Amino acid sequence: MTSEAGEIMNKQKEKKVEYEAIALTDSFVNLEDIDNIIITEVLGLERYGRVQFRGSGVTLTQYFGSSSQQYMLSGSQAQAKVQRLRDQIAQIQASTVEQIAEVQRKYEELQQQLIADAAARKAAATAREAEAAAMAAEQSRKYDELQLQLQHMIKMFQQSQKLPS
Repeated sequence: MTSEAGEIMNKQKEKKVEYEAIALTDSFVNLEDIDNIIITEVLGLERYGRVQFRGSGVTLTQYFGSSSQQYMLSGSQAQAKVQRLRDQIAQIQASTVEQIAEVQRKYEELQQQLIADAAARKAAATAREAEAAAMAAEQSRKYDELQLQLQHMIKMFQQSQKLPS
C-alpha cells in the first residue's frame, strides 16, 4: 500500500468516525449514506474516466461499485430533499411559535395571579388593621368607662367620709 493510499484510508477512517458521531445526534444524517459521503469527500466527485490515485480509465463506479453513486442525488431528488428540509424547518418554526405563545400566555396568567395575590394580601392587611383599630377603640372605651366608675367610687368614698358619724 502506498503512502498516498494509506493517507486516504486514514482520512476515510477519520471521516467515518466524524460522520457516525454526527449521525448519533442528527436525525437528518442517514447511516447508509455515510460511506458514500466519505468517498465523495475524500476522493472528490467522480470525473469521467478517472479515479484519483488509480489513473485514467477507472471511474469511481468501476472502482467502488455502483453503490458509490447513491449519494449523488438527481436534481429532482435534491429538490425533494430540500423541500422536505424546508417543511421540517417550517414545522419547527410553527412549533416554536406555539411554544412561545404558550409561555407568554402562562407568563401573563402568572402575572395576573401575582396581582390578585397582592390585592388579597393588601385587603387582608387592611382588614387586620381595621380589626386592630376596632379593638383599640373598644379597649379605650372600656378604659374610659372604668375611669368613670373609679371617679364615681372615689366621690362616693369621699362623701362617706364627710358624713357625720
